[in-house]
Amino acid sequence: MLVDHLIGEIERQPEQMLHGRVTGVLGMMAEIGGVERALSIGDRIVIVGRGNHRVPAEIVGFRGNRALAMPFGTLDGVGLGCNAEISLTDPVAFPDSSWLGRVIDGMGMPLDDGAPLLQGAQAYKLRNPPPPAHARQRVAGKVDLGVRALNQFLTCCKGQRMGIFAGSGIGKSILLSMIARYTSADVIVIGLIGERGREVQEFIHDDLGPEGLKRSVLVVSTSDQSPLLRRQAALMTLTVAEYFRDQGKNVLCLMDSVTRFAMAQREIGLSAGEPPASKGYTPTVFAELPKLLERAGPGIAKGSITGLFTVLVEGDDHNEPVADAVRGILDGHIVLDRAIAERGRYPAINVLRSVSRTMPGCNTPEENIVVSRARQLLSTYEDMAELIRLGAYRQGTDPKIDEAIHYYPLIENFLRQEKSDQANLEQGYTTLAEIVGTEGAA
Repeated sequence: MLVDHLIGEIERQPEQMLHGRVTGVLGMMAEIGGVERALSIGDRIVIVGRGNHRVPAEIVGFRGNRALAMPFGTLDGVGLGCNAEISLTDPVAFPDSSWLGRVIDGMGMPLDDGAPLLQGAQAYKLRNPPPPAHARQRVAGKVDLGVRALNQFLTCCKGQRMGIFAGSGIGKSILLSMIARYTSADVIVIGLIGERGREVQEFIHDDLGPEGLKRSVLVVSTSDQSPLLRRQAALMTLTVAEYFRDQGKNVLCLMDSVTRFAMAQREIGLSAGEPPASKGYTPTVFAELPKLLERAGPGIAKGSITGLFTVLVEGDDHNEPVADAVRGILDGHIVLDRAIAERGRYPAINVLRSVSRTMPGCNTPEENIVVSRARQLLSTYEDMAELIRLGAYRQGTDPKIDEAIHYYPLIENFLRQEKSDQANLEQGYTTLAEIVGTEGAA
């Protein structure tokens, strides 16, 4: 196995390499001259700085007759005349089944204390295009996410893509960890993009736990790393998910968060001289979002990638540019509500503001009736909530409101779930039908 691994590494070395020179350094960018005609957007180079310090970088633009390179690290030790090695190969990764249970960075290097990662036999482009729309399978078959509020009110199908929209501190990470531990998916690929450094170990050991980690691959890029590496981690997350999908697996891809991917792309675009558009986001941000998110979905012959992507809404504004763009691309959205979290109900999912576009089609008519009745009871109560809390509503005035007042605490208790509590998809419908009354569901 080790010999095959070494042979594969040798065979993957580029056949030829060009050399350029650093002609200028400004901020996060280095200008490369001498080989600009051989370069294109997205090409990889290595800048050799003082003391043979090697800095990997990517070509992100051109200015005049010079190529603009942004480093994956820092430009410390890089000056005028430094050598730039240009490889004539596309950026690729070589995922392998042995990556399960491992924590890696955006470059595919291990971040845990395990052995070096074995490289697979097949190269996967980091910017792989999504499968052709006409050749894909249809979204079908439920995915048990292990969370009652999602299983029953926002049922997710294999190959569906959903957004989790929330402000900071409302419980996104806890919700993702519950899904990762309890889902029925074969493989989980988790991308922590721009995560706080101190929270990575907490998520792995406290939230995800050994049970969730053993069938997961974690791709981590912390907030202090370069925008290029943060974007790269998001691309690597989808690349690893595509590998397991092609093995015929039903993959659950969790990414926290798409907003930080967009912020990284904004930094790259602004550094390359791109004009800011909506709220400072550059046009390439809104061009890159569908290219990333469309990679999730059903496969061509077998396998699927079910995607759950968190969106950090700034100031709890669900109409800010990134949230608005992502909501239009995905197949549904899950809204975490700060008001619900403040009154102590977790997960703080607002089921009335959330929607799964594939849900009615993957449920039976009986299941849809049960869910519809529960939603109607919640909606009726919420419409009158202020009057009920103030004591301005007199019981007996409206039978529908009286019914909603009776069932509301029962449904709220159904939606409440502890982090250690695993929910079952089929059992959830039975329990919900008993709560709202079978006569109302008939």
